[in-house]
Amino acid sequence: MTRAAIHPATLDDESLLQECSRRTTRRTGPGGQHRNKTETAVVLTHLPTGLRSEGSESRSQAQNLKAAIFRLRQALAEQVRLPVERGTAPSELWRSLVRGRKLAIGGENANFPALLAEALDRVAAHEFDVAAAAAALEVSTTQLVRFLQQSPLAWSRINVERVARSLRPLR
Repeated sequence: MTRAAIHPATLDDESLLQECSRRTTRRTGPGGQHRNKTETAVVLTHLPTGLRSEGSESRSQAQNLKAAIFRLRQALAEQVRLPVERGTAPSELWRSLVRGRKLAIGGENANFPALLAEALDRVAAHEFDVAAAAAALEVSTTQLVRFLQQSPLAWSRINVERVARSLRPLR
């Protein structure tokens, strides 16, 4: 897919972390004294966008960093739009997960944020006509709707944009 820029949700961990400030802190909750006395929580701030994410559910700083990176990718996918030229093919990653116009991926998959960003960029490029975006992504409209519904924030924003364009909101 030809794009003017690479979506930040698709960057590898190292490249994404280079665009972030990282802070460690303590958090309360399960985990006992170890969790309360050591800085295992990780807070990431994506400097170009100001988006923030946190991982603090584990006693392991490395696991919390992974969680914070995934949450940051999700936030970037939901909130950052990049232009996509109509008529361009979906990414190789997208095409590798499509079988017979069906997309096989869940919200916990590590590739979910990158695919969500691609789908939302395509929906925006088609003026929030989900059927047209689905055709461009080579999946059925139902499959695209089910995929997008895995992100309540993205789904809500799509409907806000549809109403603003005098289109009926999707259920």
